[in-house]
Amino acid sequence: MNNLGSYTQNETVGMDELTMEIRALIKSSSALNQIKENWEEQHKELSVALEKNRRLWTFIAAAMKDEECQHPIEVRQNVLNLANYIFKRTNEVLLHPAPEKLEILITINMQIANGLSGKA
Repeated sequence: MNNLGSYTQNETVGMDELTMEIRALIKSSSALNQIKENWEEQHKELSVALEKNRRLWTFIAAAMKDEECQHPIEVRQNVLNLANYIFKRTNEVLLHPAPEKLEILITINMQIANGLSGKA
């Protein structure tokens, strides 16, 4: 493992689940924004960044479906609807890539991260 990987792994030790989710949303949003802002040089990295974002939202959706989830049913359903939107939008972007199509995915991730961190 390289030094950066070791640092990243050590950085998350002791972090609570909420903090890790916030960081994951911000990191995914940042990766998508980097591609959007540097489309000519980085558009080949799009499928990897979108797949990471999809996996993150798959994790979030699974948590909302868990019987032990403490969130109210309305919140859970709203998050599941949002996850479904993310999945559909991801497929659209993969089929017809364009930098401006990433904006909504970036915005959603950042808004959810801000909401989770209490900045909304």
